[in-house]
Amino acid sequence: MLDEYGFLRGAELDEGALPALYHFVYCSRAADGVDDAEVGRIVESAQRHNLARGITGVLVFGSGIFFQWIEGPAAQMQNLIASLHHDSRHHDIVTLSQSEEERERLYPNWDMEKVEADDIRLVLQDALESTDDKDNVAALTRIIQQLDSGPIHSLGRS
Repeated sequence: MLDEYGFLRGAELDEGALPALYHFVYCSRAADGVDDAEVGRIVESAQRHNLARGITGVLVFGSGIFFQWIEGPAAQMQNLIASLHHDSRHHDIVTLSQSEEERERLYPNWDMEKVEADDIRLVLQDALESTDDKDNVAALTRIIQQLDSGPIHSLGRS
């Protein structure tokens, strides 16, 4: 069935026509000294580089915690993930989700956007309850404790 604009609806889309996208979702704790200005520079750099690489996503930063969803071609994503793991501006990186599948982008027009941090605790608590990996449990516990130590401020540290 077609929607009001004449496009096929959800389940009726030809799945073979969708691109193979790799997504990576993680959270981490910001290193000492990472502040609003530094996060602004991170976003500006991502916006410059991601468009050419076919990477889109969203970055949440609040109370010293990063949460990011990025998606794009597998090879480009693997390079970015490796870079993220070697970035000294954050630590306690916890992978919340990653896979490759044929689907539409969640953030098709966002080469990288920063958003409000109000609901991040719920996402992290859900991740903590669903992981069995002891390193992830320890890192998520530290991240949640940091959140609990003060109010969550969008683009700021408490």
